Amino acid sequence: MFVSTTTNGIDAKGRVSVPADFRTVVNGEGFAGIYVWPSFNGGFLEGGGLRLLEDYQDAIEDLDPYDDARTAFERVIFGGAKPLMFDSTGRIVLPKPFMAHAGLDKQAVFIGLGKRFEIWNPNTHQAQAADALKFARENKTALRTPRRRRELSS
Repeated sequence: MFVSTTTNGIDAKGRVSVPADFRTVVNGEGFAGIYVWPSFNGGFLEGGGLRLLEDYQDAIEDLDPYDDARTAFERVIFGGAKPLMFDSTGRIVLPKPFMAHAGLDKQAVFIGLGKRFEIWNPNTHQAQAADALKFARENKTALRTPRRRRELSS
């Protein structure tokens, strides 16, 4: 599971170190790296391991073959994703168009979201994090554990 928030530097060649605990999550999935794509939810990057892409594939497969949503998800996620291999020190090279989409320059913030993660510009993330905390506080009753959901439905 991808957890934590880590800020790492980006060098002049676009190399950034992927947090060690993120590398551990994808270790053993058959690809020594991560998959990353520009988010369709905003100016940041999304990513994960092979398992995440397989989960998305399964979800997309449930859609009609000619459903416009299916085509859009396939194009954005699979067509937009890049496999980024780790070098010997655990770094990846971010493609320039990805860096431009997310407004990345000298630093990147990696945010673990369970099955996936996001990569943000530190300044943009700071504003988003404050909004997310406010939203979470205002909507905390929506979060229920599986046991609590079963009790409420009884």
